[in-house]
Amino acid sequence: MKVTIVYDNVTWQPGLEADWGFSCLLEADGRRWLFDTGAKGAVLLANMESLGIDPQTITDIFISHAHRDHMGGLEDLLRLNREVRVYLPGSCSRPPEAREVISVQDPLEISENFFSTGELPGAEQSLVVKTANGLAVICGCSHPGVGTILKAASRFGRVAALIGGLHGFQEYELLADLKLICACHCTQHQAEIMARYPETAVSGGTGRVIDIG
Repeated sequence: MKVTIVYDNVTWQPGLEADWGFSCLLEADGRRWLFDTGAKGAVLLANMESLGIDPQTITDIFISHAHRDHMGGLEDLLRLNREVRVYLPGSCSRPPEAREVISVQDPLEISENFFSTGELPGAEQSLVVKTANGLAVICGCSHPGVGTILKAASRFGRVAALIGGLHGFQEYELLADLKLICACHCTQHQAEIMARYPETAVSGGTGRVIDIG
């Protein structure tokens, strides 16, 4: 699976725009998932264009939660691709531009290798992808708590990677068995995570590409 961060608070690759919000592209099993859509459609689409990502090639959009910094670009993207499937937490309002919306409340097996944790306390879901090296968990802001998210994801197998925003997370021992950690966006203690796990933690930023299995 290939993960490309297309929206983040900082940039990894020159020539891209940083802004408060998060979005990443996941490519696996012939599908192209856009996880969250950042805060501003103009920034999202500009970064996608710079990275060579055609909005019409996106097959699925997965929204973690209803905060603007995670779904602000959804409307603009849907104007360019009405055929995409949109997975929303059950408490999130349906975007009128979307033709196909899947409202997720409980843990869900989307396909053989793609799962949702279901909407957890904090009105947020995370995407779980099965790879050859274990499960990769993609999270938006971790409002339910990283421990809660990892426990919910573990029903589908062994978690090996965690990518996304972790907010004020400080239960660092929960990350000890992971093979890859990419804490970005709203994570308040990135430096501490990098210092504790120098062999498995990597920096995020718009334009960062991560290959997992």
